[in-house]
Amino acid sequence: MTRSIPASWLILATVLGLGALACEPGGVGDPCIPEDEYQTTFGGYDESEVNVESRSFQCETRVCLVNHFKGRVSCAYGQKEGDIPKNPACEQCTGNLAGDDPKRCRIPGTSGKNDADVVKVPVPAQLVTRTAAATKESERDTGVDSVYCSCRCRGPDKNARYCDCPSGFTCEDLIDDLGLGSAQLAGGYCIRDGSKYKPASGGAECTAEVANCGNGGKNE
Repeated sequence: MTRSIPASWLILATVLGLGALACEPGGVGDPCIPEDEYQTTFGGYDESEVNVESRSFQCETRVCLVNHFKGRVSCAYGQKEGDIPKNPACEQCTGNLAGDDPKRCRIPGTSGKNDADVVKVPVPAQLVTRTAAATKESERDTGVDSVYCSCRCRGPDKNARYCDCPSGFTCEDLIDDLGLGSAQLAGGYCIRDGSKYKPASGGAECTAEVANCGNGGKNE
């Protein structure tokens, strides 16, 4: 006996079948600014480390990857100890930059005119060779982006669902499973081709005087 299958069942089966397959996630490579940078006491990242923000609402993938990046995404040229007012309320104090001065770091999306928005700690300048998608401009084309939306493409959990890296990205193991609650983040992430970190590679820093990281040498 032959029975016909409703078209709606075929559509549902097709959708479920596709859902079971790994697929290239949208949004990989999109710019993101880590939540850490919305704290005025955050002094920036160290290029020897990898940080993964796994619940980023800025990313379609929910993963904002900071892959061996130095400083703050929102403050390319950084700020020195001498740039930070010891007493912001002291009008006669000189030698300290005001919060809205373009050389100061501030909370992303703010002008820095309010003291509550100004970063209160020293921040190192970014490396020219390891840029961030959120701050990259036409003037700044010598570096390789190392902060952007990504996804986990490999890991120790055989039952977990991983993504396939889109064209222009490679799956690279970045987070080790140290048995300290990092299993859910351990494994490989999609990184931009050519952005694999080489220890002690160093390189020039963004310098406001020569404006080698775009934006006319400003941190805005």
